[in-house]
Amino acid sequence: MTIYKAPVEDVSFLLNDVFHFDKYNNLPGFADAAPDVRDAIINEAARLSEQVLAPLNAVGDREGCVRHDDGSVTTPKGFKEAYKQIAEGGWLGLSSPPEFGGQGLPVTLTQTVAEFQISANMAFSMYHGLTMGAAAALLVHGNAEQKALYLPKMTAGEWTGTMNLTEPQCGTDLGLLRTKAVKQADGSYKITGTKIFISAGEHDLSENIIHLVLARIEGAPAGIKGVSLFVVPKILVNADGSLGARNGVVCGSIEHKMGIHGNATCTMNYDEATGWLIGEENKGMQGMFVMMNEARLGVAVQGLAQSEVAYQNAVAYARERLQGRALSGPKATDKPADPIIVHPDVRRVLLTIRAFNEAARALVMWTALKSDVAHRSDDAKERQTADDHLGLMTPVLKGVLTDVGFSNAVLAQQVYGGHGYIAANGMEQFVRDARIAMIYEGANGIQALDLVGRKLPRDGGRAVMSFFAEVGAFAKEHGGDEAMKPFVTPLSTSLGHLQQATTWLMLNAMAAPDNAGAGATDYMQLFGLVACGYMWAKMAKVAQDKIAAEGASPYLTTKLVTGRFFMERSLPETALHLARIQTGSATTMELPAEAF
Repeated sequence: MTIYKAPVEDVSFLLNDVFHFDKYNNLPGFADAAPDVRDAIINEAARLSEQVLAPLNAVGDREGCVRHDDGSVTTPKGFKEAYKQIAEGGWLGLSSPPEFGGQGLPVTLTQTVAEFQISANMAFSMYHGLTMGAAAALLVHGNAEQKALYLPKMTAGEWTGTMNLTEPQCGTDLGLLRTKAVKQADGSYKITGTKIFISAGEHDLSENIIHLVLARIEGAPAGIKGVSLFVVPKILVNADGSLGARNGVVCGSIEHKMGIHGNATCTMNYDEATGWLIGEENKGMQGMFVMMNEARLGVAVQGLAQSEVAYQNAVAYARERLQGRALSGPKATDKPADPIIVHPDVRRVLLTIRAFNEAARALVMWTALKSDVAHRSDDAKERQTADDHLGLMTPVLKGVLTDVGFSNAVLAQQVYGGHGYIAANGMEQFVRDARIAMIYEGANGIQALDLVGRKLPRDGGRAVMSFFAEVGAFAKEHGGDEAMKPFVTPLSTSLGHLQQATTWLMLNAMAAPDNAGAGATDYMQLFGLVACGYMWAKMAKVAQDKIAAEGASPYLTTKLVTGRFFMERSLPETALHLARIQTGSATTMELPAEAF
């Protein structure tokens, strides 16, 4: 039996003390999220996650989803009732526009709620998480009629949404897709083709499912330039919003997969299904990128969330499991052995995970605030700066948080020893569930290539230079503060490594692109370490100031120790990544393909 306790205190520290949430009250929606309101939201989200969703996590893993002969799918026991609470509680519409039934509150709060729900039950949370992504794409690229028809029901949770990209012959390279769209006299299209790996493609949680589907219109250009985006409801919707006939889309099968068993990963067959164009012909990727970027940030949170719940269970086990005696002498003298939490190597594992989790949570919140600024500010320069940050950090968050999140789940499992390998203890489910986050929404190698190949040179490197300037300015400002030196000195060193790596890629990747490809993952990991180091330095400064003003507390003291551990034991890995990048691609590419 696993446990989960939402990190409410840590979230409150970040919102109130580190990022000063209330200073954004000039933006729409922030003033509505006054301290008492956001405390109520966070505490209720914690209760719902801990008491309703977490108990269903093992149930969903054990039972999985069942496809019936008619193509319908039944979700695990308890999922329908839990989803009803999510929908009726207004959680899907927390940040959605009020004109479509949402509450219009900041995305930052939605991301916080998402972490709690994903830690509690990752497979379950995907059903409504994908709905919010589909709604975001419709909001930006749908026409007035489409928005009015679909968004209120999706915001209310009465209908759910999906994204249909992948086909058997194409994943990342969507220019290879074969699903076709034939225009009809009434302006609609007939969609025919097969999509695979469609999360939440069919289920029994909502009365309708709104599929967003990439397809190629007859006669469209080859490759990615000929791809269009369509809205294809499972059940056709009448002009008055009522449900009509069943559309020509059906779940052909459910994948038997490694993890997230509680979510239906479907093969979707479209047989002249009726769909409507979203946006312009042959520009479907513009709409899909909205959804993909939403999904990538959501997947980044999955990495953090699985790391957090795995950590909490490992700590509980380490406090109880008796094994050996402390190297410095017995600690539990009334017992036959000491709990394993006294052992330095066990503490190394636990602190490694915890130090990452707290930095990653700050990084997610920082980026969520930038998203709110990018979409809500009326200042063009502020919006541009925030959008630059989002473009730069999205691949870093998706790639680094899911890579390290999975690694941390494995580390937490290791704390259990043999008991971590046994299904009844729940740790192996965290490992299996966390593994998918490294793969879907663009495998992490693709995220690294996107970072190096597209995001770094974009707008003449404006975004990365802004990041360098901000971190450098912080280090300079606090470099003379003796108490901050354990944080500022290693941060400055690692920032230097990142700058060196960036310069090396600029000088060596143009003439030999394989240098960029060979170093991309190391660059992404290096960037993530520096970003997390910056978050720790900011948190440390706030913690020190609060201690000076209010006195020490267990939370603040623990925060500073955990931060020092990250600076001493994790951040120095930037030197390793820099060394790997600077070796270039010669050895990597030397062997002919047949030699492997």
